[in-house]
Amino acid sequence: MRFPSLAGALLLGLASVLPAQAADPSPAPAPVAPRKVTLLLDWFVNPVHAAIVVAKEKGFFARAGLDVDFVEPADPSMPPRLVAAGQGDIALTYQPNFYLDVAAGLPIQRVGTSIQTPLNTVMVLADGPIKSLADLKGKTVGYSVAGYETALLGTMLESAGLKLDDVKLVNVNFALTAPLIGGQVDAVVGAYRNVEFFEMQLAGHPGRLFFPEEHGVPPYDESIFVTKVENARAPFVRPFLDAVGQGQLYILDHPDDAWAAFVHAYPKLDDALNKLAWTASIPRLSADPAATDGARYAAFAEFMKGKGLIDRVEPLERYIGK
Repeated sequence: MRFPSLAGALLLGLASVLPAQAADPSPAPAPVAPRKVTLLLDWFVNPVHAAIVVAKEKGFFARAGLDVDFVEPADPSMPPRLVAAGQGDIALTYQPNFYLDVAAGLPIQRVGTSIQTPLNTVMVLADGPIKSLADLKGKTVGYSVAGYETALLGTMLESAGLKLDDVKLVNVNFALTAPLIGGQVDAVVGAYRNVEFFEMQLAGHPGRLFFPEEHGVPPYDESIFVTKVENARAPFVRPFLDAVGQGQLYILDHPDDAWAAFVHAYPKLDDALNKLAWTASIPRLSADPAATDGARYAAFAEFMKGKGLIDRVEPLERYIGK
């Protein structure tokens, strides 16, 4: 009698085991549904939102296990309030407004940065008589929102030896370019260097800009992500921010394809103004939205207090979620 070889024995053993395994296969793991995230925007979609739009269009949110919906606000002051009330997961807002909301008792924290430089400016006509901030003495300045904008203007005027009382303030609501072009005002505060500046250019009335950060105003983040305090460390927050960062890097690496993805998602924005705004906005997007500069946030809180916009500076951990 011949004994089977070792290999034969192993094959016989496997043959006896495999049918049993095939008859009782292990159940496949159930697919994990993406986590739905509602992002409340600070304004209608525009090139300032380039990184989040590209992150969605190129699947970076999906790869992070997130299904992100964008909601455009009817009132740009509402997104932080809605997030605080649990009617959204993350909101875009402005760093100066954020301190006002915290001072008003909203339970929100900053968790990331979208636009890492100021966009706000004081704008005049390039061919007009205003060549420096000192030339604004006795002139009329249009503004949209009292409070921070007028405090910003006052600080900038101080750098030129003037006071806020040295100019006449006129509320022009959010129509900044038309009153300037039409001569109803000599300057406007609140004009964005990546939007209204180009509106003026395309209208045939180029503007001249004065930058807050060059005239006494501490640097700050124009656009930030906030969430409810209890959600600042929620599992969806960091993957969301990382995906936004991937969107920004993709824009830098593939600018033409990124623009194509942006206007594919929002075809009505495929025009000369938005193309110029896109080019001007991209360098100001944060490549690392989750990065935090605590000293910068503390310094701007002190600025807000010094201007009487908030009564006190909160501990840094009240402002910044980590």
